[in-house]
Amino acid sequence: MKLKSRKSEFVSLKSLKALALIFCIAYLPGKVSGQADIHFSQFYETSILRNPALTGVFADDYKLGVYYRNQWASISNPYNTILGTAETHFQINQTSEDFVSVGLLAVSDKAGSVDQKITGFYPALNYNKSMNSDHNSFLSVGFTGGYLQYSFNPSKATFNNQYISGKFDPVNPSLENLPNAQITMFDLGAGINYNTSTGEGNATTLVIGASVYHVTQPKFSYYQKPGITENMRLNGNAALSSAINDIITMQVQANYASQGTYSELLVGGLINWTQASMGAKDIFVLSGGVFYRYQDAIIPVIKLNYMSIAVGVSYDVNVSTLKEASNMQGGAEITLFYTGNYNDKGVAKKTVCPKF
Repeated sequence: MKLKSRKSEFVSLKSLKALALIFCIAYLPGKVSGQADIHFSQFYETSILRNPALTGVFADDYKLGVYYRNQWASISNPYNTILGTAETHFQINQTSEDFVSVGLLAVSDKAGSVDQKITGFYPALNYNKSMNSDHNSFLSVGFTGGYLQYSFNPSKATFNNQYISGKFDPVNPSLENLPNAQITMFDLGAGINYNTSTGEGNATTLVIGASVYHVTQPKFSYYQKPGITENMRLNGNAALSSAINDIITMQVQANYASQGTYSELLVGGLINWTQASMGAKDIFVLSGGVFYRYQDAIIPVIKLNYMSIAVGVSYDVNVSTLKEASNMQGGAEITLFYTGNYNDKGVAKKTVCPKF
């Protein structure tokens, strides 16, 4: 079935659904609360957004990363998300196994026909208490305090009053009392995480944790209406890594998030093939696997580590009810990381963290 306008342009029902979806995504956040936070399919790389107690929990001394995500490209005005992150950790002193981690995350997200934008900055602080040095066991407690800004472009919004006899005329007044096109808020998050290793040579590692974001539930309304706030987000993370033999390891990752009426469960795993190593440092590692976002998408992933550089690529194959509009096309995602160690004496070299 097709509908014909007075311009003799044809619009399919699929396109109408897509336009309605974009309107809901881009414009309604000013009128409802509990919008879902920005998220990534390669969630295991986004420590500060997932659990601040995961900040700096990795084997090297520092880690720099960039993410790019393009979601629902088959629908007009898709999500485009860019994120940058930096993390490092320092040993408390030369006699203690405890260490402190710090990190900084910056994110920019844009979507919709009215250019809904989200910009955020999240510094994070994490204290890691050694529980058992023989098994690399640490109990971590982390905090993050962020600055968020939501905005949209009211000049790109269109309204029913601007359509006369089915024809749009931007000169026609909208007769709408548009709100302030910007919301700013300060955010607070906290988390706890436990990791330990076991087996011969501590070849098996377990990580489990929980966190909460938007603790203060800041105001979340373009119209400045009272009682409309950002819902708290509860997050749970778990991971298991185990060596199958000298060159192959297996990783299983899971993440659960709940925010207002929205919830998300992501589970899956990677198989890592190590081609070459130099001491404790892997020179070349090729990883492949698949993840599943419950009732939403199947996500194949491939990752390549060479020396200090790691590149990951994933793609969401949408299997939810949205697949009719998205043509089963979900989101493409690329991650790039650089890890390294300080040369300065006195920097934490004894710290042993999960090797994921």
